[in-house]
Amino acid sequence: MNWLSHFLFYTYIGLVLLAGFWGAFINPYFDFRFLIELDPQSLNEHVRANLFSQYRFLRALELGFGLFSIRFVHNIFHEKAFNSLFLVIMGSGILARIVSWIIEGPPNKFHLFFMFYELIGFVIIYLHTRKNLSQHAG
Repeated sequence: MNWLSHFLFYTYIGLVLLAGFWGAFINPYFDFRFLIELDPQSLNEHVRANLFSQYRFLRALELGFGLFSIRFVHNIFHEKAFNSLFLVIMGSGILARIVSWIIEGPPNKFHLFFMFYELIGFVIIYLHTRKNLSQHAG
């Protein structure tokens, strides 16, 4: 399970880093067309400016979470405080997707894939680190 939990961690964080950097600083317009299925040019200029300001901000936070996770990967897998914080942040993202599905309706296939991949990663990392943290507790 060690290999699997690290694989899921690094693929998840790799995507978080890529999506965060891409969406904050490179091409959020692509995200809106491809992932969200919204043409940003269909919005008026004021709405588009506000939406992209918020989107870039949230993607930058996503990038920051990825950088934090890479910097403290050892701590996340071996120290309860770091592990708990990582899992709460990751779990909050999954929970937000589930709440959105319940309130707004089912997302497209990309978002469903991400949600289930994140959920599987969360469960595997949680189970692996619970075992790992309990071995280091004594």
